[in-house]
Amino acid sequence: RPWTPPFSQNNSSSILPKYIKMAIVKSGKVVIILAGRHAGKKAVVIKNIEDGNDDKRFSHCLVAGIARGPRKVTRGMSKKKVEKRSRTMKPFVKYVNVRHVFPTRYQVDMDLKKAVDEADLVGDKKVDVKKTLKKIFEDKYLNQKSATSEKKAAGSNYFFQKLRF
Repeated sequence: RPWTPPFSQNNSSSILPKYIKMAIVKSGKVVIILAGRHAGKKAVVIKNIEDGNDDKRFSHCLVAGIARGPRKVTRGMSKKKVEKRSRTMKPFVKYVNVRHVFPTRYQVDMDLKKAVDEADLVGDKKVDVKKTLKKIFEDKYLNQKSATSEKKAAGSNYFFQKLRF
């Protein structure tokens, strides 16, 4: 048998596939955006389109994340001040190429599919979507203890923390 270099195009039993499907990126997964305006921000995957569509011919996903997170809260602050400091959150919604997303090990149990309809992401309706997202994020931030499981509670705790790098 003649020698062939590893991972050559002639070698049909190559370990690396031509393209890697991102089965890891599922709805509810906390991801970090790697490219663009929101690079370094955390987001939650709402919908994953693996094979692409007519508009975008690459695998991409719809994500909702936090452009500006909640301000720091200490134990000595009153409830009123905590609520005021949590209102500084600013959400974003966008389609992102799967290659520009870094999946984390965390899951979140926020129901964002009802809040974000794909048809509403054009024009003035996007502002309304962001307002509803802000309300959902604020409620989840203030009521983090009421998660369905310990794993999802850890995910929501991670999602609202500032990324340190």
